[in-house]
Amino acid sequence: MFNMYDIIIVGAGPAGMTAALYALRANKNVLVLEAKVYGGQIINTPVIDNYPAAPGISGFDFANNLYKQITDLGCTIKFETVIGIEEDLSVVTNKETYKGKSIIIATGVENRKLNVENEEKLIGKGVSYCATCDGHFYKGKVVAVNGGGNTALEDALYLSNLCNDVYLIHRRDEFRGEEKYVDELKLKDNVHFILNSTIKSINGTDKLESITVIDKGNKEETINIDGLFIAIGQTPNNEIFGNLIELENGYIKSNDGVHTNKDKIYVAGDTRVKDLRQLTTAVSDGSIAATVAIKEMED
Repeated sequence: MFNMYDIIIVGAGPAGMTAALYALRANKNVLVLEAKVYGGQIINTPVIDNYPAAPGISGFDFANNLYKQITDLGCTIKFETVIGIEEDLSVVTNKETYKGKSIIIATGVENRKLNVENEEKLIGKGVSYCATCDGHFYKGKVVAVNGGGNTALEDALYLSNLCNDVYLIHRRDEFRGEEKYVDELKLKDNVHFILNSTIKSINGTDKLESITVIDKGNKEETINIDGLFIAIGQTPNNEIFGNLIELENGYIKSNDGVHTNKDKIYVAGDTRVKDLRQLTTAVSDGSIAATVAIKEMED
């Protein structure tokens, strides 16, 4: 026999937990399923300074506060890996099958990693994946950006207005991002291009101290920096839904930012096709998805 819930939410990041908050306040029976730990990527942010009315809160505290808020309201959270969703709105995990009247997918994204030594160890200690989140901490310092798309170029531009020096490292001799950003960067005296190169190692014990880059001719160079911003893309976690939900480059398609192509299955947060992925937009998505799901459930 299936366990029945009004709303099943896949993912316990800011979008998923906010959706749960709104659904619980509407007196709905809610199940949140999370494969790893609650909070999503925000728990790696030491200090959040761009969330309205809560400057200085850590990502860990933000996630804990939201988690406590929904559990105090009686939310059921199970730490299980979702392996699929069926046509009848049943959600299959590695442990159990649950039935929902509606489903909100809020699986988020994962930052693509360099997969070099010390990367994981120094996250929040010099290594970051979000310049707009953490760039302020490196005002007047020396940083590097790794990547060749629009995100990397925009990060480098943003940081060039804060930092003394910005090294822009890319594995090719041309950028994938828009030429206008490249042209702007070339006009900056404090931006230094390191092309046809990759990061071989991230160096430091308790905090980032330097990086070693290697070019296509196997020439190595060690650069002393205070911060490294990795912008080589993000990876959504939606392959398991591909048999039922329409995807675009791995992200969930939605014409209005809430509905998927499947009735009673909604989407919220960074996992959907969208232009801006920030904490503010994630919680907005979660509140809207839950509100729409509740309304359509009661119509």
